[in-house]
Amino acid sequence: MLKRMDHVGIIVDDLPGAIAFFTTLGLELQGEATVGGAWVDRVIGLEGVHSDIAMLQTPDGHSRVELAAVRTPPYDGDDSNERAPSHAPGIRHLTFLVDDLHAVLDSLRPHGAELVGTVEQYEDIYLTCYLRGPQGIIIELAQDLRASSEAI
Repeated sequence: MLKRMDHVGIIVDDLPGAIAFFTTLGLELQGEATVGGAWVDRVIGLEGVHSDIAMLQTPDGHSRVELAAVRTPPYDGDDSNERAPSHAPGIRHLTFLVDDLHAVLDSLRPHGAELVGTVEQYEDIYLTCYLRGPQGIIIELAQDLRASSEAI
């Protein structure tokens, strides 16, 4: 029986840069480690694995993101997914609920975030946008306008 989704794994080239991006977004760094050896090779079906990883958690403690920089074996594929459009097959985006979308977006720009489209308002419910983060990952920011107006 399923208990919960534990985490989403993201492979990155620049682990410190990705950590900076996601901690600026508001995730909390839980820890970093280096993994490798026969057990890792068997689990992920590769040989000679050596990875540096970081686990980050959302402030509410319910969701986690694992960032991994794989040092060996080298990846021989292309990087065409880094600029894939938001409707390409596969995992397309992660969504984070934020208090102030514009402030979060401004804080992420120095870490390479760029808007995919524009910031838009959906009725009186959400302010939302897509942006590209590390490795071209699309991040959706959503601000619940109903919660903002109730807090005033």
